[in-house]
Amino acid sequence: MSTNDHHQPLSPLQWLSFLLFLLPGLPLTSRADLGTAARYPPPYLPTACYRNDPTPFPTSNLFAAAGDGIWDNGAACGRQYLVRCISAATPGTCKPDQTIQIRILDYGLVTTSPPSVSGTTIVMSETAFGSIANSTASSINIEFQQV
Repeated sequence: MSTNDHHQPLSPLQWLSFLLFLLPGLPLTSRADLGTAARYPPPYLPTACYRNDPTPFPTSNLFAAAGDGIWDNGAACGRQYLVRCISAATPGTCKPDQTIQIRILDYGLVTTSPPSVSGTTIVMSETAFGSIANSTASSINIEFQQV
């Protein structure tokens, strides 16, 4: 290093280039929302979205009814969400590292069978609920994100 080398402050363009270089390595912030989920038993027909048509039901039985917060005047019909259990009133209720994809087929306020708890964000089929939590729980706290 010569005696003539001086450290110059970075120009705004150099700073921007540096930040853009670092950006891909930064952890992404989650776009997921937090809410609650309950479960509901069969029968699942008719639905508010598809009446008596069973064809929209996924063969995996991973489906749900939308609560008021995501119903959106019926626009939620057919939407798909990634859902995972994050906590519950009883410790050990959530199945760790389990995320499922569900399809909205109904409206939680008018399901044929009553939900285990009313007023939740999502009311899941028994199969969907049991995939991420102990199926004896009445409700859980969830993280969910539209796919």
